[in-house]
Amino acid sequence: MSESAVPVVPEQPAGLPTTVGELRASGAVARSVKTELRDNLLDALRSGRDPWPGIVGFDATVLPQLERAIIAGHDLVLLGERGQGKTRLLRTLVGLLDEWSPVIVGSEIGEHPLDPVTVGSRRAAAEQGDALPVGWRHRSERYTEKLATPDTAVADLIGDIDPVKVAEGRSLGDPETIHFGLVPRAHRGIMAINELPDLAERIQVSLLNVMEERDIQVRGYSVRLPLDVLLVASANPEDYTNRGRIITPLKDRFGAEIRTHYPLELADEVAVIEQEAQLPAAVPAHLLEIIARFVRHLRESSAIDQGSGVSARFAVAAAETVAAAALRRAALTGEEGATARPVDLESVLPVLRGKLEFATGQEGRESELLEHLLRRATAETARHRLRGLDLSPLVDAVTSHPLRTGDRVPAAAVVDAAPNLEVVGQLAERLGAAGTEDPGPFAAAVELALELLFLTRKITKEPDADDATGTAVSYG
Repeated sequence: MSESAVPVVPEQPAGLPTTVGELRASGAVARSVKTELRDNLLDALRSGRDPWPGIVGFDATVLPQLERAIIAGHDLVLLGERGQGKTRLLRTLVGLLDEWSPVIVGSEIGEHPLDPVTVGSRRAAAEQGDALPVGWRHRSERYTEKLATPDTAVADLIGDIDPVKVAEGRSLGDPETIHFGLVPRAHRGIMAINELPDLAERIQVSLLNVMEERDIQVRGYSVRLPLDVLLVASANPEDYTNRGRIITPLKDRFGAEIRTHYPLELADEVAVIEQEAQLPAAVPAHLLEIIARFVRHLRESSAIDQGSGVSARFAVAAAETVAAAALRRAALTGEEGATARPVDLESVLPVLRGKLEFATGQEGRESELLEHLLRRATAETARHRLRGLDLSPLVDAVTSHPLRTGDRVPAAAVVDAAPNLEVVGQLAERLGAAGTEDPGPFAAAVELALELLFLTRKITKEPDADDATGTAVSYG
Protein backbone atom coordinates (compact mmCIF):
# COMPACT_ATOMS: atom_id res chain seq x y z
CA MET A 1 0.00 0.00 0.00
CA SER A 2 1.48 3.40 -1.18
CA GLU A 3 2.58 5.52 1.75
CA SER A 4 4.96 8.02 0.24
CA ALA A 5 2.67 10.51 -1.46
CA VAL A 6 3.33 14.09 -0.29
CA PRO A 7 0.06 16.03 0.03
CA VAL A 8 -0.28 19.06 -2.20
CA VAL A 9 -1.97 21.98 -0.47
CA PRO A 10 -4.58 23.49 -2.80
CA GLU A 11 -4.98 27.21 -3.28
CA GLN A 12 -6.90 28.88 -0.50
CA PRO A 13 -10.40 29.90 -1.62
CA ALA A 14 -11.22 33.59 -1.77
CA GLY A 15 -13.64 35.29 0.59
CA LEU A 16 -12.65 33.57 3.84
CA PRO A 17 -12.68 35.77 6.98
CA THR A 18 -9.37 37.50 7.71
CA THR A 19 -10.06 38.82 11.23
CA VAL A 20 -11.65 37.46 14.37
CA GLY A 21 -14.49 39.92 13.97
CA GLU A 22 -15.31 38.64 10.49
CA LEU A 23 -14.96 35.02 11.67
CA ARG A 24 -17.35 35.56 14.56
CA ALA A 25 -19.83 37.34 12.31
CA SER A 26 -19.79 34.36 9.93
CA GLY A 27 -21.21 32.17 12.69
CA ALA A 28 -18.07 30.07 13.14
CA VAL A 29 -17.61 28.15 16.37
CA ALA A 30 -14.59 26.36 17.80
CA ARG A 31 -15.02 22.58 17.71
CA SER A 32 -12.62 20.06 19.16
CA VAL A 33 -10.82 17.92 16.60
CA LYS A 34 -12.56 14.77 17.87
CA THR A 35 -15.96 16.43 17.52
CA GLU A 36 -15.01 17.57 14.03
CA LEU A 37 -13.98 14.05 13.01
CA ARG A 38 -17.12 12.54 14.53
CA ASP A 39 -19.47 15.01 12.81
CA ASN A 40 -17.82 14.64 9.42
CA LEU A 41 -17.75 10.83 9.67
CA LEU A 42 -21.44 10.68 10.56
CA ASP A 43 -22.25 13.04 7.68
CA ALA A 44 -20.36 10.74 5.29
CA LEU A 45 -22.13 7.65 6.59
CA ARG A 46 -25.55 9.29 6.32
CA SER A 47 -24.91 10.47 2.76
CA GLY A 48 -23.47 7.16 1.58
CA ARG A 49 -20.08 8.70 0.78
CA ASP A 50 -17.07 6.43 1.31
CA PRO A 51 -15.02 7.96 4.15
CA TRP A 52 -12.12 5.58 3.49
CA PRO A 53 -11.06 5.94 -0.17
CA GLY A 54 -8.31 3.56 -1.23
CA ILE A 55 -8.77 1.20 1.74
CA VAL A 56 -9.38 -2.35 0.47
CA GLY A 57 -10.51 -5.45 2.34
CA PHE A 58 -11.38 -3.89 5.72
CA ASP A 59 -15.06 -3.08 5.11
CA ALA A 60 -16.57 -5.71 7.40
CA THR A 61 -13.76 -6.00 9.93
CA VAL A 62 -11.43 -3.07 10.67
CA LEU A 63 -13.44 -0.09 9.44
CA PRO A 64 -16.51 -0.62 11.65
CA GLN A 65 -14.21 -0.74 14.69
CA LEU A 66 -12.36 2.37 13.55
CA GLU A 67 -15.60 4.25 12.95
CA ARG A 68 -16.87 3.38 16.41
CA ALA A 69 -13.59 4.57 17.95
CA ILE A 70 -13.80 7.92 16.14
CA ILE A 71 -17.44 8.41 17.07
CA ALA A 72 -16.54 7.63 20.70
CA GLY A 73 -13.71 10.18 20.57
CA HIS A 74 -11.01 7.66 21.42
CA ASP A 75 -7.30 7.84 20.80
CA LEU A 76 -6.41 4.59 19.07
CA VAL A 77 -3.65 2.19 18.12
CA LEU A 78 -3.66 -0.07 15.06
CA LEU A 79 -2.03 -3.42 15.74
CA GLY A 80 -0.92 -5.70 12.92
CA GLU A 81 1.92 -7.28 10.96
CA ARG A 82 3.95 -5.37 8.44
CA GLY A 83 2.40 -4.36 5.17
CA GLN A 84 -1.25 -4.47 6.28
CA GLY A 85 -1.94 -0.83 5.42
CA LYS A 86 -1.84 0.60 8.95
CA THR A 87 -0.10 3.82 7.96
CA ARG A 88 -2.27 4.17 4.87
CA LEU A 89 -5.36 3.89 7.05
CA LEU A 90 -4.10 6.46 9.55
CA ARG A 91 -3.38 8.94 6.77
CA THR A 92 -6.90 8.49 5.45
CA LEU A 93 -8.20 10.06 8.68
CA VAL A 94 -7.19 13.44 7.25
CA GLY A 95 -10.13 13.24 4.85
CA LEU A 96 -12.52 13.51 7.81
CA LEU A 97 -11.18 16.93 8.86
CA ASP A 98 -12.73 20.16 7.61
CA GLU A 99 -10.97 21.15 4.40
CA TRP A 100 -10.04 24.61 5.72
CA SER A 101 -9.67 25.60 9.36
CA PRO A 102 -9.03 29.09 10.85
CA VAL A 103 -5.86 29.77 12.84
CA ILE A 104 -4.36 32.72 14.65
CA VAL A 105 -1.74 34.25 12.37
CA GLY A 106 1.69 33.73 13.94
CA SER A 107 0.60 31.02 16.39
CA GLU A 108 3.20 28.28 16.77
CA ILE A 109 0.60 25.59 17.41
CA GLY A 110 -2.23 26.64 15.08
CA GLU A 111 -4.70 27.83 17.71
CA HIS A 112 -8.30 28.58 16.82
CA PRO A 113 -8.91 32.35 16.77
CA LEU A 114 -11.93 31.92 19.03
CA ASP A 115 -10.06 29.69 21.49
CA PRO A 116 -6.45 30.81 22.08
CA VAL A 117 -4.54 28.64 24.57
CA THR A 118 -0.95 29.94 24.73
CA VAL A 119 0.11 33.00 26.72
CA GLY A 120 1.25 34.87 23.62
CA SER A 121 -1.96 34.25 21.67
CA ARG A 122 -4.16 35.20 24.61
CA ARG A 123 -2.26 38.44 25.01
CA ALA A 124 -2.58 39.19 21.27
CA ALA A 125 -6.32 38.43 21.39
CA ALA A 126 -6.82 40.77 24.36
CA GLU A 127 -4.83 43.56 22.73
CA GLN A 128 -6.25 43.37 19.20
CA GLY A 129 -9.78 42.14 19.85
CA ASP A 130 -11.83 41.72 16.68
CA ALA A 131 -8.88 42.93 14.59
CA LEU A 132 -6.79 39.84 15.45
CA PRO A 133 -5.56 38.46 12.07
CA VAL A 134 -6.93 35.09 10.98
CA GLY A 135 -5.21 32.68 8.60
CA TRP A 136 -6.42 29.41 7.16
CA ARG A 137 -4.85 25.97 7.27
CA HIS A 138 -5.66 23.09 4.92
CA ARG A 139 -6.55 19.74 6.48
CA SER A 140 -3.42 18.11 5.03
CA GLU A 141 -1.39 20.46 7.25
CA ARG A 142 -3.21 19.23 10.35
CA TYR A 143 -1.75 15.73 10.19
CA THR A 144 1.64 15.14 11.84
CA GLU A 145 3.48 11.83 11.56
CA LYS A 146 6.50 10.59 13.44
CA LEU A 147 8.30 7.29 12.92
CA ALA A 148 9.30 6.07 16.36
CA THR A 149 13.00 5.36 16.58
CA PRO A 150 15.15 4.49 19.61
CA ASP A 151 16.91 7.87 19.40
CA THR A 152 13.69 9.90 19.62
CA ALA A 153 13.90 12.36 22.52
CA VAL A 154 11.29 13.97 24.73
CA ALA A 155 12.23 17.28 23.14
CA ASP A 156 11.22 15.94 19.73
CA LEU A 157 7.72 14.98 20.88
CA ILE A 158 6.94 17.40 23.71
CA GLY A 159 9.40 20.28 23.53
CA ASP A 160 12.34 21.90 25.29
CA ILE A 161 13.67 25.23 26.49
CA ASP A 162 14.61 27.46 23.57
CA PRO A 163 18.02 29.02 24.38
CA VAL A 164 17.44 31.79 21.85
CA LYS A 165 14.31 32.93 23.70
CA VAL A 166 16.18 32.77 27.01
CA ALA A 167 18.98 34.86 25.52
CA GLU A 168 16.41 37.47 24.56
CA GLY A 169 15.84 38.14 28.25
CA ARG A 170 13.01 35.83 29.24
CA SER A 171 13.34 33.82 32.46
CA LEU A 172 13.53 30.02 32.45
CA GLY A 173 10.15 29.84 34.16
CA ASP A 174 8.45 31.81 31.41
CA PRO A 175 6.18 29.51 29.35
CA GLU A 176 7.13 31.49 26.26
CA THR A 177 10.68 30.15 26.44
CA ILE A 178 9.45 26.73 25.30
CA HIS A 179 10.13 25.41 21.83
CA PHE A 180 7.14 23.15 21.23
CA GLY A 181 7.63 19.58 20.00
CA LEU A 182 5.57 17.64 17.49
CA VAL A 183 2.66 16.80 19.77
CA PRO A 184 1.82 20.40 20.81
CA ARG A 185 2.31 21.52 17.22
CA ALA A 186 -0.34 18.98 16.23
CA HIS A 187 -2.87 20.97 18.31
CA ARG A 188 -6.27 20.83 16.60
CA GLY A 189 -5.10 18.01 14.40
CA ILE A 190 -3.99 14.39 14.27
CA MET A 191 -0.69 13.14 15.69
CA ALA A 192 0.36 9.72 14.34
CA ILE A 193 3.25 7.70 15.77
CA ASN A 194 4.34 4.77 13.64
CA GLU A 195 5.91 1.70 15.30
CA LEU A 196 5.12 2.99 18.80
CA PRO A 197 6.87 0.10 20.64
CA ASP A 198 10.19 1.32 19.23
CA LEU A 199 9.98 4.39 21.47
CA ALA A 200 12.07 3.99 24.59
CA GLU A 201 9.89 3.46 27.65
CA ARG A 202 10.98 6.73 29.25
CA ILE A 203 9.87 8.54 26.10
CA GLN A 204 6.51 6.78 26.15
CA VAL A 205 6.07 8.06 29.72
CA SER A 206 6.21 11.61 28.40
CA LEU A 207 2.99 10.96 26.47
CA LEU A 208 0.97 9.98 29.54
CA ASN A 209 0.09 13.54 30.58
CA VAL A 210 -0.64 14.52 26.99
CA MET A 211 -3.17 11.72 26.59
CA GLU A 212 -4.92 12.00 29.95
CA GLU A 213 -4.45 15.49 31.41
CA ARG A 214 -3.81 17.12 28.00
CA ASP A 215 -0.94 19.21 29.35
CA ILE A 216 2.80 19.14 28.73
CA GLN A 217 5.74 19.10 31.13
CA VAL A 218 9.11 20.49 30.08
CA ARG A 219 12.28 20.67 32.15
CA GLY A 220 10.59 20.24 35.48
CA TYR A 221 7.70 22.66 35.21
CA SER A 222 4.24 22.14 33.84
CA VAL A 223 2.68 24.26 31.14
CA ARG A 224 -1.06 23.97 31.25
CA LEU A 225 -2.14 23.79 27.64
CA PRO A 226 -5.58 22.36 26.90
CA LEU A 227 -4.19 20.47 23.91
CA ASP A 228 -6.77 19.39 21.36
CA VAL A 229 -5.25 16.46 19.49
CA LEU A 230 -6.21 12.99 18.33
CA LEU A 231 -3.29 10.68 19.10
CA VAL A 232 -3.10 7.59 16.89
CA ALA A 233 -0.38 4.99 16.58
CA SER A 234 0.60 1.81 14.80
CA ALA A 235 2.41 -1.18 16.22
CA ASN A 236 3.37 -4.74 15.38
CA PRO A 237 2.12 -7.57 17.59
CA GLU A 238 4.33 -8.23 20.57
CA ASP A 239 5.13 -11.73 19.36
CA TYR A 240 6.80 -10.18 16.32
CA THR A 241 8.60 -7.07 17.50
CA ASN A 242 11.26 -7.76 20.11
CA ARG A 243 12.59 -4.22 19.98
CA GLY A 244 10.25 -2.93 22.63
CA ARG A 245 6.69 -2.81 23.90
CA ILE A 246 3.96 -0.34 24.64
CA ILE A 247 4.11 0.31 28.38
CA THR A 248 0.96 -0.69 30.25
CA PRO A 249 -0.06 2.82 31.42
CA LEU A 250 0.14 4.10 27.86
CA LYS A 251 -1.86 1.17 26.47
CA ASP A 252 -4.50 1.89 29.08
CA ARG A 253 -4.84 5.48 27.85
CA PHE A 254 -5.65 4.44 24.29
CA GLY A 255 -9.40 4.15 24.04
CA ALA A 256 -9.28 1.58 21.23
CA GLU A 257 -6.87 -1.10 20.03
CA ILE A 258 -7.80 -2.28 16.55
CA ARG A 259 -6.33 -5.34 14.87
CA THR A 260 -5.63 -5.14 11.15
CA HIS A 261 -5.13 -8.08 8.80
CA TYR A 262 -4.10 -9.05 5.31
CA PRO A 263 -6.83 -9.22 2.64
CA LEU A 264 -9.22 -12.05 3.42
CA GLU A 265 -10.51 -12.50 -0.14
CA LEU A 266 -8.51 -13.19 -3.28
CA ALA A 267 -10.31 -10.38 -5.11
CA ASP A 268 -9.21 -7.92 -2.42
CA GLU A 269 -5.61 -9.11 -2.74
CA VAL A 270 -5.73 -8.46 -6.49
CA ALA A 271 -7.41 -5.09 -5.93
CA VAL A 272 -4.59 -3.98 -3.63
CA ILE A 273 -2.00 -4.91 -6.28
CA GLU A 274 -3.93 -3.08 -9.00
CA GLN A 275 -4.27 0.00 -6.82
CA GLU A 276 -0.74 0.24 -5.50
CA ALA A 277 1.57 -1.19 -8.17
CA GLN A 278 3.28 1.19 -10.59
CA LEU A 279 3.48 -1.02 -13.67
CA PRO A 280 5.77 0.03 -16.53
CA ALA A 281 4.22 -2.60 -18.82
CA ALA A 282 0.87 -4.35 -19.23
CA VAL A 283 0.27 -7.23 -16.84
CA PRO A 284 -2.73 -9.45 -17.71
CA ALA A 285 -5.29 -10.09 -14.99
CA HIS A 286 -4.45 -13.78 -14.78
CA LEU A 287 -0.84 -12.97 -13.90
CA LEU A 288 -1.97 -10.63 -11.10
CA GLU A 289 -4.15 -13.46 -9.84
CA ILE A 290 -1.18 -15.83 -9.83
CA ILE A 291 0.82 -13.32 -7.79
CA ALA A 292 -2.07 -12.87 -5.35
CA ARG A 293 -2.46 -16.63 -4.91
CA PHE A 294 1.31 -17.01 -4.49
CA VAL A 295 1.36 -14.44 -1.68
CA ARG A 296 -1.58 -16.11 0.04
CA HIS A 297 0.19 -19.48 -0.09
CA LEU A 298 3.27 -17.86 1.45
CA ARG A 299 1.13 -16.57 4.32
CA GLU A 300 -0.22 -20.08 4.92
CA SER A 301 3.11 -21.88 4.69
CA SER A 302 4.71 -23.21 7.87
CA ALA A 303 8.09 -22.69 6.23
CA ILE A 304 7.60 -18.90 6.37
CA ASP A 305 7.86 -17.02 9.66
CA GLN A 306 4.26 -15.90 9.99
CA GLY A 307 5.14 -13.76 12.98
CA SER A 308 6.87 -11.32 10.65
CA GLY A 309 4.16 -11.68 8.02
CA VAL A 310 4.25 -11.45 4.24
CA SER A 311 3.69 -7.81 3.43
CA ALA A 312 1.30 -6.55 0.79
CA ARG A 313 4.39 -4.74 -0.48
CA PHE A 314 5.72 -8.15 -1.54
CA ALA A 315 2.77 -8.65 -3.90
CA VAL A 316 3.09 -5.11 -5.23
CA ALA A 317 6.84 -5.49 -5.79
CA ALA A 318 6.24 -8.85 -7.50
CA ALA A 319 3.80 -7.30 -9.99
CA GLU A 320 6.23 -4.46 -10.68
CA THR A 321 9.08 -6.93 -11.19
CA VAL A 322 7.03 -8.98 -13.67
CA ALA A 323 6.16 -5.81 -15.60
CA ALA A 324 9.81 -4.77 -15.60
CA ALA A 325 10.83 -8.16 -17.01
CA ALA A 326 8.36 -7.69 -19.87
CA LEU A 327 9.68 -4.20 -20.60
CA ARG A 328 13.26 -5.48 -20.57
CA ARG A 329 12.35 -8.20 -23.09
CA ALA A 330 10.70 -5.64 -25.35
CA ALA A 331 13.87 -3.52 -25.27
CA LEU A 332 16.09 -6.50 -26.08
CA THR A 333 13.91 -7.97 -28.83
CA GLY A 334 12.62 -4.76 -30.40
CA GLU A 335 8.96 -5.45 -29.63
CA GLU A 336 6.78 -2.35 -29.90
CA GLY A 337 4.58 -3.23 -26.96
CA ALA A 338 5.47 -4.85 -23.65
CA THR A 339 3.11 -7.37 -22.07
CA ALA A 340 4.04 -9.66 -19.20
CA ARG A 341 3.77 -13.41 -19.71
CA PRO A 342 3.94 -16.42 -17.34
CA VAL A 343 7.62 -16.84 -18.20
CA ASP A 344 8.25 -13.49 -16.45
CA LEU A 345 7.03 -14.87 -13.12
CA GLU A 346 10.36 -16.63 -12.69
CA SER A 347 12.03 -13.23 -12.29
CA VAL A 348 10.18 -12.66 -9.02
CA LEU A 349 11.85 -15.36 -6.94
CA PRO A 350 15.52 -14.32 -6.90
CA VAL A 351 14.70 -10.61 -6.63
CA LEU A 352 12.16 -10.74 -3.80
CA ARG A 353 13.40 -13.71 -1.80
CA GLY A 354 15.10 -11.35 0.66
CA LYS A 355 11.76 -9.78 1.60
CA LEU A 356 10.70 -13.00 3.34
CA GLU A 357 11.63 -14.38 6.75
CA PHE A 358 11.94 -18.16 6.68
CA ALA A 359 11.23 -20.39 9.66
CA THR A 360 14.09 -22.09 11.47
CA GLY A 361 15.29 -25.21 9.70
CA GLN A 362 14.53 -24.04 6.17
CA GLU A 363 18.12 -23.12 5.30
CA GLY A 364 19.00 -24.28 1.80
CA ARG A 365 15.39 -25.04 0.84
CA GLU A 366 14.21 -21.47 0.23
CA SER A 367 14.34 -21.52 -3.57
CA GLU A 368 12.73 -24.96 -3.78
CA LEU A 369 9.89 -23.84 -1.53
CA LEU A 370 9.21 -20.64 -3.47
CA GLU A 371 9.25 -22.43 -6.82
CA HIS A 372 6.78 -25.02 -5.52
CA LEU A 373 4.35 -22.41 -4.22
CA LEU A 374 4.58 -20.38 -7.41
CA ARG A 375 3.81 -23.44 -9.52
CA ARG A 376 0.88 -24.22 -7.26
CA ALA A 377 -0.49 -20.68 -7.63
CA THR A 378 -0.04 -20.88 -11.41
CA ALA A 379 -1.87 -24.22 -11.66
CA GLU A 380 -4.76 -23.02 -9.49
CA THR A 381 -5.18 -19.84 -11.51
CA ALA A 382 -5.03 -21.69 -14.84
CA ARG A 383 -7.59 -24.26 -13.68
CA HIS A 384 -9.87 -21.49 -12.47
CA ARG A 385 -9.56 -19.43 -15.65
CA LEU A 386 -9.65 -22.29 -18.16
CA ARG A 387 -12.21 -24.51 -16.47
CA GLY A 388 -14.35 -26.38 -19.03
CA LEU A 389 -11.98 -26.04 -21.99
CA ASP A 390 -10.82 -29.24 -23.68
CA LEU A 391 -7.08 -28.70 -24.14
CA SER A 392 -6.35 -32.16 -25.56
CA PRO A 393 -6.01 -30.83 -29.16
CA LEU A 394 -3.33 -28.44 -27.88
CA VAL A 395 -1.55 -31.36 -26.21
CA ASP A 396 -1.47 -33.28 -29.50
CA ALA A 397 -0.28 -30.24 -31.45
CA VAL A 398 2.67 -29.28 -29.25
CA THR A 399 3.66 -32.92 -28.77
CA SER A 400 4.13 -33.14 -32.56
CA HIS A 401 5.62 -29.67 -32.96
CA PRO A 402 7.22 -28.32 -29.73
CA LEU A 403 6.59 -24.64 -28.99
CA ARG A 404 9.50 -22.51 -27.82
CA THR A 405 9.22 -19.58 -25.43
CA GLY A 406 11.39 -17.74 -22.93
CA ASP A 407 12.30 -14.41 -21.42
CA ARG A 408 13.93 -13.28 -24.69
CA VAL A 409 11.49 -14.86 -27.10
CA PRO A 410 9.25 -12.14 -28.61
CA ALA A 411 5.51 -12.46 -28.23
CA ALA A 412 5.13 -12.49 -32.01
CA ALA A 413 7.32 -15.59 -32.23
CA VAL A 414 5.13 -17.39 -29.67
CA VAL A 415 1.98 -16.41 -31.56
CA ASP A 416 3.42 -17.55 -34.90
CA ALA A 417 4.39 -20.92 -33.40
CA ALA A 418 1.04 -21.45 -31.70
CA PRO A 419 -1.10 -24.09 -33.48
CA ASN A 420 -4.14 -22.82 -35.37
CA LEU A 421 -6.77 -24.57 -33.27
CA GLU A 422 -10.25 -23.63 -32.16
CA VAL A 423 -9.34 -24.21 -28.51
CA VAL A 424 -6.45 -21.73 -28.79
CA GLY A 425 -8.89 -19.05 -29.86
CA GLN A 426 -11.22 -20.05 -27.04
CA LEU A 427 -8.57 -19.79 -24.37
CA ALA A 428 -7.44 -16.44 -25.78
CA GLU A 429 -11.00 -15.18 -25.52
CA ARG A 430 -11.36 -16.61 -22.02
CA LEU A 431 -8.22 -14.73 -20.91
CA GLY A 432 -9.11 -11.42 -22.56
CA ALA A 433 -6.52 -11.76 -25.32
CA ALA A 434 -8.88 -11.88 -28.32
CA GLY A 435 -9.61 -8.99 -30.64
CA THR A 436 -6.29 -7.18 -30.28
CA GLU A 437 -3.47 -6.69 -32.75
CA ASP A 438 -0.90 -6.74 -29.94
CA PRO A 439 0.57 -10.27 -29.81
CA GLY A 440 1.52 -9.89 -26.14
CA PRO A 441 -1.81 -10.84 -24.50
CA PHE A 442 -2.27 -13.77 -26.91
CA ALA A 443 1.22 -15.08 -26.16
CA ALA A 444 0.54 -14.74 -22.41
CA ALA A 445 -2.67 -16.75 -22.80
CA VAL A 446 -0.96 -19.52 -24.75
CA GLU A 447 1.86 -19.73 -22.21
CA LEU A 448 -0.60 -20.08 -19.32
CA ALA A 449 -2.33 -22.99 -21.04
CA LEU A 450 1.01 -24.66 -21.80
CA GLU A 451 2.17 -24.22 -18.22
CA LEU A 452 -1.06 -25.82 -16.96
CA LEU A 453 -0.53 -28.79 -19.27
CA PHE A 454 3.04 -29.12 -18.05
CA LEU A 455 2.09 -28.90 -14.36
CA THR A 456 -0.60 -31.52 -14.86
CA ARG A 457 1.96 -33.73 -16.66
CA LYS A 458 0.22 -33.68 -20.01
CA ILE A 459 3.30 -32.33 -21.81
CA THR A 460 6.98 -31.86 -21.03
CA LYS A 461 9.05 -28.72 -20.67
CA GLU A 462 12.73 -28.84 -21.55
CA PRO A 463 15.38 -26.10 -21.34
CA ASP A 464 16.50 -24.89 -24.73
CA ALA A 465 20.18 -25.71 -24.97
CA ASP A 466 20.66 -23.38 -27.93
CA ASP A 467 19.75 -20.25 -25.97
CA ALA A 468 22.82 -18.89 -24.20
CA THR A 469 21.55 -15.37 -23.54
CA GLY A 470 18.42 -15.98 -21.49
CA THR A 471 15.96 -18.54 -20.16
CA ALA A 472 14.24 -20.46 -22.96
CA VAL A 473 12.18 -23.63 -22.86
CA SER A 474 10.36 -25.85 -25.30
CA TYR A 475 6.95 -27.31 -24.49
CA GLY A 476 6.25 -30.61 -26.21
